[in-house]
Amino acid sequence: MLRDPESYARLLQRVHDAVLTGMPAPRSPRSVVSESWERSLAAQVDPEDSEAPFIFESAELNDLRAQHPLAAVMPLLRETLVTIADDAEHMMVVTDADGLVLWREGATGVLRRADSLLLAEGTRWSEETTGTNAMGTSLATGRPVQIYSAEHLVRRYHNWTCAAAPVRDPDTGVLLGSIDVTGPLHTVHPAMLALVTASAQLAEGRLRAQLAVRDEKVRRANMRHLEALRGRPGALLSAGGRVLATEACLLPSTVEVRRGGGTVTLPDGRIATLDPLDEGYLLRVATAGSPTRRRLTLEYLTDGTGSTTVDGRDIPFTLRHAELLTLLALRPRGLSAEQLALQLYGESGNPVTVRAEIHRLRTQLGTGVVQTRPYRLAAEVNADFLRARTALRRTDAREATRCFRGPLLPESEAPAILEERESITAQVRQLALNSGDPDALWSFWETSCGADDLAILEALSTTLASTDPRLAVVRAHRARLD
Repeated sequence: MLRDPESYARLLQRVHDAVLTGMPAPRSPRSVVSESWERSLAAQVDPEDSEAPFIFESAELNDLRAQHPLAAVMPLLRETLVTIADDAEHMMVVTDADGLVLWREGATGVLRRADSLLLAEGTRWSEETTGTNAMGTSLATGRPVQIYSAEHLVRRYHNWTCAAAPVRDPDTGVLLGSIDVTGPLHTVHPAMLALVTASAQLAEGRLRAQLAVRDEKVRRANMRHLEALRGRPGALLSAGGRVLATEACLLPSTVEVRRGGGTVTLPDGRIATLDPLDEGYLLRVATAGSPTRRRLTLEYLTDGTGSTTVDGRDIPFTLRHAELLTLLALRPRGLSAEQLALQLYGESGNPVTVRAEIHRLRTQLGTGVVQTRPYRLAAEVNADFLRARTALRRTDAREATRCFRGPLLPESEAPAILEERESITAQVRQLALNSGDPDALWSFWETSCGADDLAILEALSTTLASTDPRLAVVRAHRARLD
């Protein structure tokens, strides 16, 4: 894509003009770009005459910056990004969750050029205000993204390219903001997206470490309250409801808490009392009738029909219910009806439809599996696609291919499922190829995704021993394809 940036930019310009005028385009925009254009146009962003609005003057930003959680990682970001950005004629931009630019640092010449676009501290760069851009689009999707030249909806930004990654609060999982590297078109580098993604992960890691220190202080200050229960079931919770320490009870990682304490109902139906502490809560669980956590098993990476079981009992399931369970398993902190509607149906999704499906799903699975506000899985989840994800993170090719017995819910057309299916399939395939492990390659080849994959067949041909009987099978299949 970037071997000839100017030619690629001209192609994107023709695509941009054709799509917005309703004419045939030389190619389709990337899905992340076309979806962003749709959201931006629905927000009435004018591709010919829109600019970022000033929300705060510089003097007003000081308090906002000092109070923002990302202030704690700015020294780290300066070490990892600003020097590189300066050398490469780029700049680093850090926004809050609404796209408000809080910090902007980098090469002086680039900063001066950015001023002409109002890409400055105190302006808002959400999709709703400035159309498709890396900062706004990463916040809208919750994923890292690079926006190149005419992939920007607004024409005045076509001479720029930017890459951004979102940063989440390790305590609550909510978006804190985005980290972006932006520069003129001629300075684009293929490593930009990887750089900002790694920087966002470093920032989240630093915030997670700081959170762990705070948690330990809360534990040390309040363990005496937990010990005073003398073996009765209970827990220490953070101010947000995360479980910091337990005594004689099984709990989810987070408990929904109310300011001031009081009585709460746990996801499995138990009743508990919250006693406010200086920081956090002491949770005391009623001892009578304390049920164990339900066990939910999802086997959806298969060329067959898959299976859903609760406590070892097979549950008949529809494709829609499998999609819901998959999305909730991928987002353990939960999703709203609006979020599920978007991930299942796209922009045309209706939250009312989702609520009805969730009601039917909860009735079918029984109590203690799917909870509400937000919708989330309260059961102990064992899913093949989650095991495959773990194996991919560990670069364990044999385990990844063992879990992968076919594409994720192959009949699903839900946007979020499609994206997850393509991601897992591509990653497992590449890991098998990189491993050079004949068993991992064979496992992938036996699935529908790998059966006619020439690269997999070639790798098997070169890695299988001459005495391995599987080699003859591979050569015969390769000959049939040829």
